Amino acid sequence: MTSPLIAPEPRPGSNLPEFSVGDLARRLKRSIEEEFGFVRVRGEISQPKRHSSGHCYLRLKDDTAVIEAVCWRGTASKLAVQPAEGLEVIVTGRMTTYPGRSQYQLIIESMELAGEGALLKMLEERKKRLAAEGLFDAGRKKPIPFLPDVIGVVTSPTGAVIRDILHRLHDRFPRRVLLWPVAVQGERAAAEVTAAIDGFNRIPPGGPVPRPDLLIVARGGGSLEDLMAFNEENVVRAAAASRIPLISAVGHETDTTLIDFASDRRAPTPTAAAEMAVPVRAELLAQVLDDERRMVGATTRLLAERRTRVEGLARGLGDPRALLESHAQRLDDRAERLALAAASLLDRRRTRLNELGAALRHPREKLAEAGQRLASESRALDGALRHAVVAARGQYERVSGRLTLGPIRVKFGDGSRRLSDLSPRLGRSYGKAVEERAARLTAVGKLLESYSYKGVLERGFALVQSGDGRPLTRAAQATPGLAVSLVFADGKAAATVDGGPRVEAPPAAAPEPKPKSARPKAEPKKPNRPPTQGSLF
Repeated sequence: MTSPLIAPEPRPGSNLPEFSVGDLARRLKRSIEEEFGFVRVRGEISQPKRHSSGHCYLRLKDDTAVIEAVCWRGTASKLAVQPAEGLEVIVTGRMTTYPGRSQYQLIIESMELAGEGALLKMLEERKKRLAAEGLFDAGRKKPIPFLPDVIGVVTSPTGAVIRDILHRLHDRFPRRVLLWPVAVQGERAAAEVTAAIDGFNRIPPGGPVPRPDLLIVARGGGSLEDLMAFNEENVVRAAAASRIPLISAVGHETDTTLIDFASDRRAPTPTAAAEMAVPVRAELLAQVLDDERRMVGATTRLLAERRTRVEGLARGLGDPRALLESHAQRLDDRAERLALAAASLLDRRRTRLNELGAALRHPREKLAEAGQRLASESRALDGALRHAVVAARGQYERVSGRLTLGPIRVKFGDGSRRLSDLSPRLGRSYGKAVEERAARLTAVGKLLESYSYKGVLERGFALVQSGDGRPLTRAAQATPGLAVSLVFADGKAAATVDGGPRVEAPPAAAPEPKPKSARPKAEPKKPNRPPTQGSLF
């Protein structure tokens, strides 16, 4: 029991006691707290605000009044319904005052929705917001494995749901089941279901605890308030983010929660979830046996058809062994003919080559013949040159002897002249022509001599000839005891080869003489003078 406040003594002349502001505020606070120590208030939330300290401040209002409310941090984190603008709720708490602002306020200790209509409205708004984020898109849903090895179940360990699931799995196809026990209703249910889904996804593959291939989140039927844990945003987000395929089986067939939209598959009941998780083993065995029978029959028919077709084709073909033997004989025949043809071709080519070689003259013979022809042409040219010079000199002397200075006159267009006056000019012209012809013949003779091998002999070389006059151009031709002749510039000398041939490095080639110009250098012009009798120049 709290001690009552003692009223101050009244002032003289007045029957009303005086209070200080603090005393009056404390008295009001105590009176309100004693009178309204536990209240339930229904109203609409207005201006909810979460402070950085974690406390939540809001207003509750109806058509006639507004009351301030506060929810301390420890209580705000445990509320089943999070405050939202315009949400109609029923809060439980106690009344108090805040003397610093002269206002009374409600300290909220719990909060629940005011009615099913408001709850459905909140769920509809939450569903639209989560759908806008793409959490319910069909493209995000993963296929359910045909026959999972390990199945993870998130439900209460004491309810009938887990027994129904295990019994149905045992009847259809026994599988290994991992149970994550959670509360399926109440304030801590949403957090535990979220932690269970995340925990199964964090199990590494191949670890000591097997990683589930499929998850089942299940709960029995109940009212809308009982199923609120599976409508919480954190549960819906955990189901949508699960990397393991997830089947939601919350409530009865007519019950719908937000986790049903985020899961990969929705089952109307927990038993139906077990049926979706695994096939019927007996049906699979029957299907396998039926498929085996049909496959054996189809294979047998296929083989029979192929055998019949092969036999029919074989009757239309010849004996493969006979075909191979005939082709082998033809191959042997072709191989033998090919070998004979190659040898015959080589013989024909060799004979033809010998015939062509016999028809060809040896290069030494052709060189010797060319040398003899060159020497003959050189001698003929020398004789022709001398004969031409002698003939020209005789002709000049004859013409010169017939030309005498006499009284013979020659008529011209402008008169007549004596032949004796023209003789000196004629003699000079004829002498000039003879000199030019002689110079040309001399130049040709010098060019011919420069091309002759005799000029090479003049420089110290010698020509080696065999006894029959053929030139020896290779050391291999000089056999021991061979009689040869050495041709020098001034004559020949006989010699005999002593010892075998010895091949040495050829000496450095002497620089070849530059061929003389075909045209001799022009001689200085001589003064024109009458030729004397008996002399060409």
